[in-house]
Amino acid sequence: MLQSIENPADCEIRSVIRFFNAKDVKAAEIHRQITEVYEKNIVSEGMVRKWVRAFKDGRAKCVMKKEAGDLLSLLKTWYRKLMQKFERTEALRFHLYRLSFFGFQEVFLMELCDRALNLS
Repeated sequence: MLQSIENPADCEIRSVIRFFNAKDVKAAEIHRQITEVYEKNIVSEGMVRKWVRAFKDGRAKCVMKKEAGDLLSLLKTWYRKLMQKFERTEALRFHLYRLSFFGFQEVFLMELCDRALNLS
């Protein structure tokens, strides 16, 4: 009797797909064997086909880019991107505020000049 493996990592499933693909097993059969050993809905047949195509096209790694680094480096990257976006937003907000303030000042000064020179 087969023992079911619970909560496998995504890279583990992709490694199994890569292994069977190297043995020229069809995607449907790979999917059947994965669902037999792992949980029933662990991966769709379409996703198995996608990974089989990727490996046939020359992909050598089973790990996605997001999973490649450790958690700390991912958090640092996310934090850096978030702070860059925040800085751009704050700079834009300040720029718009400055434009609206100086725009108001310009209109006010033009009205004062018009009144002083009795142009209006």
